[in-house]
Order: sequence, then C-alpha cells, then structure tokens
Amino acid sequence: MAYYLMIFVAGIAGSFHCVGMCGGFVCALGRDPAGRRATIERHLLYNTGRLATYSFIGALAGTLGQGLAGHGSLGSIAAGQRILAAASGVLMIVMALQFFGYLQRVHSFVVGFGGNTLTVALRNLVAAPGRSAPLALGVFNGWLPCPLVYAFAAQAAATAGTLPGFLTMLAFGLGTYPAMLMMGGAGAVFRPSWRRHGVWVAGIFLLMLGAITLARGLFPLAGSGHPI
Repeated sequence: MAYYLMIFVAGIAGSFHCVGMCGGFVCALGRDPAGRRATIERHLLYNTGRLATYSFIGALAGTLGQGLAGHGSLGSIAAGQRILAAASGVLMIVMALQFFGYLQRVHSFVVGFGGNTLTVALRNLVAAPGRSAPLALGVFNGWLPCPLVYAFAAQAAATAGTLPGFLTMLAFGLGTYPAMLMMGGAGAVFRPSWRRHGVWVAGIFLLMLGAITLARGLFPLAGSGHPI
C-alpha cells in the first residue's frame, strides 16, 4: 500500500501540471445552467471518464509489461522485470527534467504527437448537449498526449502485471481528481505562480519515483518489494 500511496501523492503534485494541460477543457465545461448540483455532477462525470481511461491504460501497460517479462525461466523473467523497471525509471527521470525546464524539444514532440486532431474533437465535444458528453469528454481527454501520463504508464508497465498496473494508474488518477474537480468550480483559485511551484513539486516526485524505480531495476535487492 505504501507504493500506491506514493503514486497517489505524486498524482496530487502532478495535478498542477494537469491544470495547465487540461484546465481549458475543465473551464469550458464551466457551470451548468441547472444549478450547483448539476455543475458538480457534470465535473464528476468528466473526471470519472478521465479516471476510467487512466485505469485502462494502466491495465494495458501492466499486461504488456507482463508479456515482455513473463516468458522463459524464473531467472529470465526476473531479468525482464528489472529491464522494464530500469527503462521506466529512466523515462520518469526524463519527464521530471522536462518539468524543470530541460529537454523542451522532447516535451513539444510528445504533446504535439497526434494532439492537435484530438484537441479539436474534444472542443466540439464540450459543446455537445446531454449528460453523456462530460463523461465522453473525460474518457477521450485521458488519451491526450501527456508526458505525466506516459511517465506513470511506464511505471505501470514496470509492475509487469495487469492488476498492479491498473492500480498504479488508478492511484495516479485519484491523486489528480481533487484539483481538477476544484478547477471546474473555481478556476481562479489556481494562480499562475501556484501552478509553477506545483509543477516543480511534481518534478521532484517524478525524479524520486524515477530514481527508486531505476534502482529497483539495477539492483535486484532494491526490487524485491513488488507492489502487489
């Protein structure tokens, strides 16, 4: 549980980055003319859609990781898991450096990779009537190219299991839930300076997780505590 708690806290820190990446869609959803209750329901549906996508990505990444590491003898399986952990750790460290302002070309490529077409589709979905629109917006929003999501998907793959991968991304998504829900009703609360500091905090958490995961891959004894 300590592993998932750490992922959850990292998700809370990373939510400042989410506010910058997806805050426009949240603000576009805005308040429902039907009142406060309808507004809360709208944003709960949106964030539940995001959470569902993140959880699916985690399960898929964990399954793929299990497939890559799960063939052969016990020794080769353990070696495969260490390779996955090391690769995941390196990716998370790279993402953390992007949060600190480095490797911005990589960041631009990742965000721009297929993002423009999906963004246009999401903008059209914001204006769609009905209760299903916010849920669908959240589901598709979860697929937007995002370095933070990629980093935690890599962490899910390193668990080399469907359930732990699912739980990893679920914990991450739950961590982003409060800030995004608050953003829906009070976007002005998040000042630009707060977001800048928050992104740095997210970078620190990513750097710590990346270092721990990399150590788990490089040193077998560090990887003995499997998350599940």
